Amino acid sequence: MVGVPLARRTKRRAHRAPRKITSVLEYAQLGWATAVGAHPSGEGGRACSCDRIGCPEPGMHPLSPAWQMQATTDTALLTRWWEQEPDANVILPTGRVFDVFDVPAAVGLPALVAMDAAGFEKGPVAANGDRVLFFVATRGAPDDEDEWWSCHLDADPETIDETPGLRWHCRDSYVLAPPSTLATGEAVSWIHPPDGRPLPDPLRVLDQLADAFE
Repeated sequence: MVGVPLARRTKRRAHRAPRKITSVLEYAQLGWATAVGAHPSGEGGRACSCDRIGCPEPGMHPLSPAWQMQATTDTALLTRWWEQEPDANVILPTGRVFDVFDVPAAVGLPALVAMDAAGFEKGPVAANGDRVLFFVATRGAPDDEDEWWSCHLDADPETIDETPGLRWHCRDSYVLAPPSTLATGEAVSWIHPPDGRPLPDPLRVLDQLADAFE
């Protein structure tokens, strides 16, 4: 980079988004399986890298319909996938190691401030455009089938009936993880990155979020 001052080059590097494969391998070390996601694309007049013409959610979904079976922590396989598709977004299946509360930023950010002020152990939190993602311990698949809900069903747990705009990603669902790229050009980013500590109880976090919705 001849003729560009060192300070400017350093600044550019500091603001450059991390390589997606780097984050994918870090998730694998945490035991978080990942799957390849589509990414925003301007090629051929299409907004999304998937094969669907007029994709309604560019870069916001898995690339393959078999994503649940493909999601893995196998670092060799993950490396091969992202070497082939370095711009691929990162899909994290929920309901395995963690669930995710997905709330509007207008609610999530004040809730986060309140949690910090109270010394509440909130776990990993990510910013996804105008949404905030709270990672919590999964409820998994309890013996009582009435105690879990597939995110693909048109039904909500009774505990979140009064929190409009909140999405509980659990079994059969996924979230777009940092540093995935949104259609706006923004990147999904960590507000509080995962640190390997146990994830918080979902109902305790839900109580905190419910207060923010009032």
